[in-house]
Amino acid sequence: MTYPSSSTTPLLVTGGTGTLGGHVVPLLRAAGHEVRVLTRRPRPAADGVTYVTGDLLTGAAVDAAVDGVHTVLHLAGGPKGDDEATRTLVRAASGADVRHLVYISVVGADGVPLKWLRTKLDSERAIADSGIPWTVLRAAQFHELTLTMIEKMAKLPVLPVPGGMRLQPVDSREVAARLAELTLAAPSGRVPDLTGPEVLDLAALTRSYRAVHGGRRRPHLPVRIPGKAGRAYRAGANLALEGALVGRLTWEEFLAERAGRGPRTAAAHRS
Repeated sequence: MTYPSSSTTPLLVTGGTGTLGGHVVPLLRAAGHEVRVLTRRPRPAADGVTYVTGDLLTGAAVDAAVDGVHTVLHLAGGPKGDDEATRTLVRAASGADVRHLVYISVVGADGVPLKWLRTKLDSERAIADSGIPWTVLRAAQFHELTLTMIEKMAKLPVLPVPGGMRLQPVDSREVAARLAELTLAAPSGRVPDLTGPEVLDLAALTRSYRAVHGGRRRPHLPVRIPGKAGRAYRAGANLALEGALVGRLTWEEFLAERAGRGPRTAAAHRS
């Protein structure tokens, strides 16, 4: 069911020029909604998308960005400062007529004691405590981010393999489709996590990468992640093994598609 908001009222998307935003914004436009994207650098309006310049870390022009907006989709994120950026957005949204705040978080935000994950959890809490009706979706690591990590590792003379570390890489287009659906629906609070269809360790991820791109087999160096974070990863605290929505596109299919060997579309994945 679509949330009863006017298609003439713009939706604000933060992080709308990133990987996920690049998939979500066209879906929102296709649903007939005007979209406003908050960006740190000026851009000309195009295809029903207006770009407004502002900065979530400094707060510059954020009030103007949320003015006249009923729904905000918060995708912006980085290696640090996500919690401060979210609190800035929440303050601005609380002083405006925002009626639905949607946030993309990370599976394991409350299970793995790493600083960047803590900022995601703090962001979730800031949104839940804002007084604004909200929706939070946690997603597993995107295929694109997993690929970046594996590409770097594949260049090393020895492949480090952290013992017990597993991932559930998910297709960013499937995450985008779910977010578009949630953004246009009624506020739902914390919804089921979204993961990829497989649980894979780094050795398996690398084998699939090498099968597509070639390269010689490298010796594996077992590595033990120390401390509380290591124990959390070995216990699978970064995974969603029960109650999650599961995407369709596998890691191998993603690699084949990237290499031009598997021309599949996100729509086909969901059919």
